[in-house]
Amino acid sequence: HVQLVESGGGSVQAGGSLRLSCTFSRDIYTFYCLGWFRQAPGKEREAVVRIDSDGSTKYADSVKDRFTISKDNDKNTLYLQMNMLKPEDTAIYYCAATHYRLAFGLLGTPGEYQYWGQGTQVTVS
Repeated sequence: HVQLVESGGGSVQAGGSLRLSCTFSRDIYTFYCLGWFRQAPGKEREAVVRIDSDGSTKYADSVKDRFTISKDNDKNTLYLQMNMLKPEDTAIYYCAATHYRLAFGLLGTPGEYQYWGQGTQVTVS
């Protein structure tokens, strides 16, 4: 059983920054794709960014140039650095992982990821 534990959420003013972390109970190099999703109240869960085992990344247009995904294989941790935050970034953020290769150039849908964190709230005012 794989556990993903997130941390780093909180409340910030518009223009501020936060860094989310997601620590895995298993070596993250065993996963082909890692991703961050978010879900705002009343909205569907949406993909924010994905990083593959080779380090390639794909960002949603809404966060491009503001968010940065990274991973530390030694610490089995996935990160999401969020800068220039906007009120519309307010949501619960989830990390996710899959052992399978996703279609090239796409972020992936929630159903394509097998493992999920519990979510962490990010509020931007």
